Amino acid sequence: MIEGHSEGHSDGHGARDGEGNGAGSGRAHLSGNVGAGNGGAHGAGDSETRNGRAGNGALPPGRALELGCGTGTNAIYLARHGWEVVAVDLIDRAIEEARKRADAAGVAVRLLQGDVTRLDELDAPGPFDLFFDLSCFCGIPPHRRDAYAAGLTRRAAPGARLLMFGYGPDTLDDALSGVTADELRARFKGWELVDVTPGTNPFPTFWFTLQARNV
Repeated sequence: MIEGHSEGHSDGHGARDGEGNGAGSGRAHLSGNVGAGNGGAHGAGDSETRNGRAGNGALPPGRALELGCGTGTNAIYLARHGWEVVAVDLIDRAIEEARKRADAAGVAVRLLQGDVTRLDELDAPGPFDLFFDLSCFCGIPPHRRDAYAAGLTRRAAPGARLLMFGYGPDTLDDALSGVTADELRARFKGWELVDVTPGTNPFPTFWFTLQARNV
């Protein structure tokens, strides 16, 4: 999350992260990219899981950074499957709830309250092998999106993967919100957009997979 977002928008991220629209498909897409077992996370998201594997292969457990983690559902999922996880959200009460849930699940997740466009101000050094963004980037004001991309790039291990779920520009009330493949290609210099998979929502949504080029 980023500073300046309304609480309603932030709470929306938490809902999608938890039991809302993006939850099952988010975990299914993760499982297709990190080699996790079924774990009951599939169902409607199975096609996204298959697409997540296509041409890329599953990543072995490594270090992951979740941007806009909400109440921690996906961060906990990754930790359960062997990942060392750092997760960031702007809303302190979301971080507090995520911490409670991680403790209850018996997993270690490093939770940071802060602005995802100002990662240098947080204790979140790289390198990371995986970045996960469930509809965080698409709500960032355009003038802060380059800072977001640069922060990830500085922390990316060679060949790191970014999995991003986003709304199309015509989906949200704010005409400047939303995200397109062309924008990601332009902003994420040093990365390759390797897959775009339409979401299963009744309005335009997409799963984007980007991979950092080896340096």
